[in-house]
This record gives sequence, C-alpha cells and structure tokens, in this order.
Amino acid sequence: MSRILVTAPDLQAALSAGAFPDGGPVRVLDVRWRLDRPDGRPDYRAGHIPGAQYVDLDHDLAAHGAATEGRHPLPPVEALQNAARRWGIDAGDTIVVYDDLKNMSSARAWWLLRFAGVADVRLLDGAWRAWTEAGFDRETGDAVIPTPGDIDLAYGALPSLELGEVGAFADDALLLDARAAERYRGEVEPIDPRAGHIPGAISAPTTENVDADGRFHTPDALRSRFRMLGAEDGMSVGVYCGSGVTAAHQAVALTLAGFEPRVFPGSWSQWSNHPELPVQTGPAPR
Repeated sequence: MSRILVTAPDLQAALSAGAFPDGGPVRVLDVRWRLDRPDGRPDYRAGHIPGAQYVDLDHDLAAHGAATEGRHPLPPVEALQNAARRWGIDAGDTIVVYDDLKNMSSARAWWLLRFAGVADVRLLDGAWRAWTEAGFDRETGDAVIPTPGDIDLAYGALPSLELGEVGAFADDALLLDARAAERYRGEVEPIDPRAGHIPGAISAPTTENVDADGRFHTPDALRSRFRMLGAEDGMSVGVYCGSGVTAAHQAVALTLAGFEPRVFPGSWSQWSNHPELPVQTGPAPR
C-alpha cells in the first residue's frame, strides 16, 4: 500500500536517478481530463513534468460503443497495450500518473493499468499542484517521443464487477456510489438518461477522499470513513461513479484503507441506459 502514492520530492529524486529505490525505471503519464473539458492537451502543452507522456483518457483509457455499454467502457486490451508501448512502457517499469484534478482523472490510468497486470503504478499525491508548489522544473510543448516499450497486458489482475453482477452484489455486500450526493439522491442528473442510484448502494462522494490540496487522507482516516459506511475487515467493496473514472479514485482510497475494491467500470452511465434495471432515488435507508 505504501507504494501507491509518491510525493513530488520523491518523484523528482527518482527521475534524477532514473529509478525509484524500491522500483524500476520511471515512466510518467499526464492524464489531464475534465468532464467539461475532456481534451487536456492544451493544458499539458502549457506545462507538464519533464518527459511525461500525455494520455488521452477518452481514447487511450476508454472505448466508444453503444450507450448500453456506458460512456467510458474499457478499451480492448490490445488497444491499451498499444498505447502503453507508445508511452514507452517496458515490463518492470514503475509508472507514475498525475493530473490537475486531485487525481480524480489519473486514477483511471492507475486502476486500468493495474487491472491489466502492470505491477507498479503510483499516483503523484497532490497531483500537478504538488509538483508546481515544490518548485520543480516544468516542460512545455510535447515531450520527446520515447522508444516503443515491450509491455504485455492482460485484463483481470484486479477484481471487478460486470453489469449482470452488480444488483446481487449490492444485495449481499457493500456497494459505494462515488458521485456527488445530489446525483446519488436523484435531485440532478446532468448527463445520464435516468436520475438516482443503483438500489442498495451507499453514497460516498469521492471528493471526501482528499484534503483541500488534493492529497489523500491518511490510511487510518480513510479506513474510519469506509468503516462508517459499512466496510468490514476482509470485505470486498464494490464501487461505481458516473462513467467509471472517479470510481477508480475511490478504488485507490479503499486500497489505501486496506479494503479490496471491485470497480464496476460501466458505472451509472451503463446501468441507467438499461431501462429494465431498477433505479432508486432519495437518501439511503438507515
């Protein structure tokens, strides 16, 4: 668990040395993406960690198909492997991901690469803000294209939930909804076809995983939070969000807290596009 997060000074030291003391050669990925501004390349070109490769979340970390698959279904593993090799990733590398949104977007890269079998993926705690506030160098424009990597990927290295499993999982275990509370309650729904939440799910906004500076709360604090929501020792905890992006951030927090997350990649965007599936509104019963 201690290898999930890395500080800006530790990343700077690893980049200078070429590797982490407890890891391999360093590859840095910049995952700028926002729902209202999905193309993060202009911000990336305005300034990024030297050598960081830009990752297009909509195209590199997601596929595009029928609405019934959700807004960000997982890409074919071959497509992700091709992207990872394009970023220069070799077997044994240590990958560090970051964004400029408190890691709400870059966590998707963390979870997806781990799900695809990459053993050592870390997040820059505090994200881009932590790097700039530390006063480290920044690079503008596009980073030099690296020599293609040789990484081989295969899905299934982490537990997950498929659409057909979610309803029964919510009946028998803990399923967390990482969206804003008002979306969970069904008071607003800005993008998906139906408002509300998966029956039995518990509201757990992912914004509560971090402090005002975008750094994750301590493992003990996160553990207390998830215990209050119903998590127990040894429990596998399901999690979803709007389209499977911030659910990955919740997965990071759950892992830090010592629980096993099971991400539902299709999330609410997939569930709500299946009219045969039930929807619940209002607060969860106590």
